[in-house]
Amino acid sequence: MGRSEAVTQGIRVEVESDHWPERSQPQSGRFAFAYRVTVENVGTEAATLRNRHWLITDATGKVEEVRGEGVVGKQPRLGPGQRFEYASWALLRTPYGAMCGSYEMERPDGSTFDAEVAEFSLSQPHGLN
Repeated sequence: MGRSEAVTQGIRVEVESDHWPERSQPQSGRFAFAYRVTVENVGTEAATLRNRHWLITDATGKVEEVRGEGVVGKQPRLGPGQRFEYASWALLRTPYGAMCGSYEMERPDGSTFDAEVAEFSLSQPHGLN
């Protein structure tokens, strides 16, 4: 299981990941990983999650870059003390890798900043191939 946490300008992003055997097909080079993200406003000013940016790296060092609007079809607005949680998944061609990235956040005055998503590992339990 992988885990990470980062705080940027009052926005805490925590991630937990795990191997997803039901979606994996190791014999075909498909390794699936589920991850759960919690975005929490631990600061004093509201922020809206506008865009996501992921870097997904497999065991060979190949990097896939993913950019998109919001997360899971939403652009949550987080006031102080509020949180948003969602689950998603990633597919690798190797049994382990890592993800990191950022969320573009917008303040009520229109200014933006990138909230860091610290790197977390994607790995299947030892002994599985």
